[in-house]
Amino acid sequence: MTKSEQVLPAYTAFERRETRIESVYQGYLLALEQAGFDGDIDGSYSGRLMAATDNSVYQQLPQAVLYPRTTAAVQQAFALAQYDQFRSVKFSPRGGGTGTNGQSLSAGIVVDLSRYFHQVAEVNADEGWVRCQTGVVKDALNDAVREFGLFFSPDLSTSNRATIGGMINTDASGQGSLVYGKTSDHVLELKAVLLNGECITTAPKSLEQAQQIAATETLEGAIYRQVLATCVDLRDAIEAKFPPLNRFLTGYDLKHCYDPERQLIDVSRLLAGSEGTLACIVEAKLNLTPIPRHKVLVNVKYSDFQSALRNAPFLVKARATSVETIDSNVLNLARQDIIWHQVAAQLQEVEGQAMHGINMVEFTAVDDAEINEKVDSLTAALDDLINSQPELGVIGYQVCRDASSIQTIYAMRKKAVGLLGATRGRRKPVAFAEDTAVPPENLADFIAEFRAILNSYELHYGMFGHVDAGVLHVRPALDMTDPEDEVLLRQISDRVAALTAKYGGLMWGEHGKGYRSEYAPSFFGDELYGELQKIKAVFDPDNRLNPGKICTPFGTTAKLVSVDATKRGYFDRQIPIEVRDDYAAAMNCNGNGLCFNYAADSAMCPSFKATGDRRNSPKGRATLIREWLRLNAEHKFDATGFPQQGRFELFKQIPSAEKFDFNHEVKAAMESCLACKACASQCPVKVDVPSFRAKFLAWYYELYRRPVKDYLVKNVEPLAQAMAKWPRLGNLLSHNPFSLWVTRKLFGYIDAPKLSVPSAASRWKSRQWLHLSEHELAAMPKRELQQCVVIVQDPFTSFYEAELLEAFAQLALKIGFKPVLLAFKGNGKAQHVKGFLKSFKQTADKVASQLNAVAKLKVPMIGLDASTVLCLHDEYAQYTKHPINYQVQLVQEWLVDVLPERASAIAMKTPTQSLQLFTHCTEQTAMPKAAQHWQKIFSTWRIPLQVQASGCCGMAGTFGHEVENQAVSQKLYNLSWREKVEQEAVITLATGFSCRSQVERMSTKKRALHPLQWLAENCA
Repeated sequence: MTKSEQVLPAYTAFERRETRIESVYQGYLLALEQAGFDGDIDGSYSGRLMAATDNSVYQQLPQAVLYPRTTAAVQQAFALAQYDQFRSVKFSPRGGGTGTNGQSLSAGIVVDLSRYFHQVAEVNADEGWVRCQTGVVKDALNDAVREFGLFFSPDLSTSNRATIGGMINTDASGQGSLVYGKTSDHVLELKAVLLNGECITTAPKSLEQAQQIAATETLEGAIYRQVLATCVDLRDAIEAKFPPLNRFLTGYDLKHCYDPERQLIDVSRLLAGSEGTLACIVEAKLNLTPIPRHKVLVNVKYSDFQSALRNAPFLVKARATSVETIDSNVLNLARQDIIWHQVAAQLQEVEGQAMHGINMVEFTAVDDAEINEKVDSLTAALDDLINSQPELGVIGYQVCRDASSIQTIYAMRKKAVGLLGATRGRRKPVAFAEDTAVPPENLADFIAEFRAILNSYELHYGMFGHVDAGVLHVRPALDMTDPEDEVLLRQISDRVAALTAKYGGLMWGEHGKGYRSEYAPSFFGDELYGELQKIKAVFDPDNRLNPGKICTPFGTTAKLVSVDATKRGYFDRQIPIEVRDDYAAAMNCNGNGLCFNYAADSAMCPSFKATGDRRNSPKGRATLIREWLRLNAEHKFDATGFPQQGRFELFKQIPSAEKFDFNHEVKAAMESCLACKACASQCPVKVDVPSFRAKFLAWYYELYRRPVKDYLVKNVEPLAQAMAKWPRLGNLLSHNPFSLWVTRKLFGYIDAPKLSVPSAASRWKSRQWLHLSEHELAAMPKRELQQCVVIVQDPFTSFYEAELLEAFAQLALKIGFKPVLLAFKGNGKAQHVKGFLKSFKQTADKVASQLNAVAKLKVPMIGLDASTVLCLHDEYAQYTKHPINYQVQLVQEWLVDVLPERASAIAMKTPTQSLQLFTHCTEQTAMPKAAQHWQKIFSTWRIPLQVQASGCCGMAGTFGHEVENQAVSQKLYNLSWREKVEQEAVITLATGFSCRSQVERMSTKKRALHPLQWLAENCA
């Protein structure tokens, strides 16, 4: 092994040659490290896999990923590559990785600015602009300038994870582009690093200034000479070629680089949309727009989608800010998603008619009267259409003025990309020819022919988009693991390109070119395509910046990338079908990247929020599992069960395997997961990481020795149950200084909770309440059973928070129920989390049998901890041999039904402080109505309860107790919880045991109560 390999080893599963870093890149990376590169150099296999995919169908493994911290570091990286021995090193800048066409995928080195380039350097509210680094996420930028009443207006469906740099490089737009334009319309100035390491600043310059720069013997001078020769001298040819569309031709924007009326040259217009092929953009000065004070959304409903398209020009004439459309396929997927309960009231079905499409018409204004006049005019016109021209397919509409409702409707629209990935079957809607732009008046006819093409192949598809701008996202469902469907992708792509040209449109109206760059010569024509090549040649003569995208340097034999480039499906098809089915939760990931949501108060994904490492995200973990499965299949290892060979036999066959074992990298990503299960419901395609994480850990620890601490977690339930018989003694044994030291040093755990004193069993016995097995319960008289409510114990509240059980019992008694504590047989959540699947199955079988027996008695079964109750239904369904014939409700689900008729039996004190509620992250994502139920319960006594939006508290079962996780645990608490909890004169209520434990150890002056505890303490 060479010295460079020792510094930056190419970790692979069993040291595969084709995945090793090429020698010239090894030498470059070693030299860069020795030069003191200010940033991260990731040559690991897992790190490279993170940059091998985006939101497209393509996959390209880079040689390494650089995460520079400063502009100087980018300059250093490019300058070093000018040495002769490194002249073959290629680069591709990357932002949020949300591109749908593989724009940032590269076989060279990816320069990722999303990790460190987060600074919003300057805001000038008076002049309405902001200066920021290009790794800033779009929504984060808007959060930073909101206090000034301004926002960065280009709106993307991926705005919570797309970076400003990515938006500039693809010249992104989205909803409202008729009013707000594209990203390039808001660029005032750019700072970019050229391939030779020089830094240039681009902004509008007079023709005279441009000519002066062009006279200099510098690379910048050469750039301006070419710009003048192309954009000024060939102005007539450019004007004749470019269609007059809102979504003008992205790529090197020759038309807008020169403004003949004002005699201005703006090289920023070339960089915007250049997809990293000309330079690495590191900073931007952007124009900001005043936030409209008034917003109204009119949701127009149609009997069929074609009617929605044909009605769009009529809606555009209503002087709307935007007109967005969604077809029936997307609507049906939304109806099955967690988000539908938030929007259903604003998208009610029309009695007697099926809704198969909607147009969302948005009006914004500074003046309330102006917006009302527009809305009234449109609704009157719609009423006339509905009554007098039913053949047009308009069946109804709803006007939405509530800001939060409008926001959730748009959240549903933005989720459409991901929702399409949830289509059942092996064929999934994919992006490859889905942002065509045609004149809006041609859109309906264009789509009719587009649909005819897809129907000729008998394909399912989904459609949504911006009908006001003539852009519709059409995603045909293909199985990219099927070679025949891969051929279909090419055939359809070619036919759509021809169809788009027929209707006077563009092949790429919003998402850039990427691997569709091969269509550029035909769309630009020989003369102008040659000019693009000349511009590329002056910036990048050796084709080293994102080579093959948009165009190749003039005078070279370099080739454009192809639609036929290697796709993710090529790698996935190497995994046996039965293995793919067993790991469907990982295989279904379509790369949409919603798990990269930067917002601290969103539940998904806490480990990514805390670390910023994409390996520690649902998409990252799914990517690693897919490759792990492929490599296992290649080496004939069965990943659906446990390894047939022990680790010693394995490593005897492959001597170098243990040192270069990719399993370790996958395991590191899996262990960083908090198992919160937010991804299981928040991810549009339900990439349930805890499900495949448990399988992987079970497999992994058949090869490697488990840490001792895992066995402590595995046996925590029987151990706590035994110690709870003598809780004072148990606490003395577990919490004396020596035991705490041993627990920390040997097991790696800290801050373990103390057992409840007295125990739950003792409290029940002293009050003569019922504590029964399922058999004893079945022996009760039927009349007595009808008065009972059964508490299904969980290991957290039963052994460590018995006062909560007592609080529930007191409340149940006051409203006329007899509480019964069901004998504890276990839960197994911790066993599943740590991958003890054989033990978990045994626990699940035992508990499911008990719960099925109780279910036959027709008595309500209640659980107090969300994560363990959901485990009884979710994980149990996957592992127990018994059918799930029971239903264990969370306490608020039961109370919200029984309280209305019984609440008068309880007098509740009026709180002297305001109450705020935090729901457990598993609960808020899997059961989104939980918080509303608690609000309804408290409103029974006219007690206001504010629900706090929050992410993970950082505890998540045993995760927050592990010594190695303390930094992440505390960071997560600080991100979303600390400031809210520490407010003065506020009482914090939290439904999760983990959450309450985290508040107790993180806060010096506050504690959190379960809502039941507050109710029990304050009822008369």
